[in-house]
Amino acid sequence: SVSRAIKPFAEPGRPPDWFSQKHCASQYSELLETTETPKRKRGEKGEVVETVEDVIVRKLTAERVEELKKIIKETQEKYRQLKKDAELIQAGHMDNRLEELCNEIMMWVILLF
Repeated sequence: SVSRAIKPFAEPGRPPDWFSQKHCASQYSELLETTETPKRKRGEKGEVVETVEDVIVRKLTAERVEELKKIIKETQEKYRQLKKDAELIQAGHMDNRLEELCNEIMMWVILLF
């Protein structure tokens, strides 16, 4: 059920069986094997002890945050460049490259659809 629930959030290019129960179980098993088991702390009763699952969640969350920061930065840079290009086109400074830019845009449209 988890595999079906997360399937809509997949990155493009994943193989069709990526979200099968078997593959999800093997990925989870691999995570458990490669994650260091947290040291148990002696302390007061009722103290919450960090589990392996907590370590995995924290690690994957940090990795995903870094990925998203990178994507945001790349998107912002692309936006700035496109805005600059649009201003240059409107000012008439890129008239000699309009055909090349048009072809580039058409290629992006074809790739997206």
